Amino acid sequence: MERPLILVTNDDGVTAPGIRALIEIAKGFGEVYVVAPDSPQSGMGHAVTINSTLFCDEIEVDEDVKEYACSGTPVDCVKLAVSQILPRKPDLCISGINHGSNSSVNVIYSGTMSAAVEAGIEGIPAIGFSLCDFAYNADFKAGEEFIKTIIDQVLKHKLPKGVVLNVNIPKLKEHEIKGIKVCRQADAKWEEKFDKREDPRGRTYYWMSGEFKNLDKGEDTDERALEEGYVSVVPVRYDLTAHHFLPDLRNWDLF
Repeated sequence: MERPLILVTNDDGVTAPGIRALIEIAKGFGEVYVVAPDSPQSGMGHAVTINSTLFCDEIEVDEDVKEYACSGTPVDCVKLAVSQILPRKPDLCISGINHGSNSSVNVIYSGTMSAAVEAGIEGIPAIGFSLCDFAYNADFKAGEEFIKTIIDQVLKHKLPKGVVLNVNIPKLKEHEIKGIKVCRQADAKWEEKFDKREDPRGRTYYWMSGEFKNLDKGEDTDERALEEGYVSVVPVRYDLTAHHFLPDLRNWDLF
C-alpha cells in the first residue's frame, strides 16, 4: 500500500526549530517533502510573488526527506510544490510548527495558516500548527503527541473541501496540557501603536507595535481553550462570504 505523501511547509524558514520538529513527526506518517521559505516570512498572510522571480533550490538537511528552500512566501511554497516539485498531489499538507500563536484574528495575518489555506484551495487536507511561544528554543516536544493525534485523525477522516484546521498549542509542559478542544475563533483584534521616529537624514519612519485585545467572553473559543490549558482546534475555510448577511443585503435598494 502506498504511503501518504505529506507536504511540510512553514513561515519561519526551512531551518527553524519548529519545522524541524514537525518534519520528524511527519516522517512517522508517510513520505515527506519539504518546501519552505529560505528566510523568515512571518506575517505575510496570503501574499504571493508576482513582481520578481522565484528560486526554489534543493537542499540537504535530513537524508530521509526531499527538501527545498524557496525565495518566496509560504503560499508561493505550496503553489510551487503542487505545480512543479511533488511527484503527485499530496494527501496532506502540514504547516508549522509556528513560533507564536495563530489563534483568533492572528489567522488573517499568518503565513503559516495561509500556506494551509492555499493547500485547502487546491483540495488538499491541511493543518496549520502553532505553539504559543515566540522563543527560538521553544519546547516543541510538549505538543508532539497532540500533533500526532490530529494528523492521524485527518488522514483517517479527511476534511471537507476548502476546510483546514488551525491548531494552537499552549505554552505549557507536556503533563500540564489538559487535552484537545474543538473551538470557534475568538472575536479579538490588535490595537496597533506606531512609534514615530526620524532617521539621521531627517526622514520620518514608523515602528509598529500593538496590544492584543480579546473581545470575546464565550467559553467555546480558541482563546478560552488556550487559557485553560487545552490545545485548540478551529476549522477554517477560505470562503469569506458573510452568508448570514446575504438575505439582508438583498433587501437593500441596490437594483
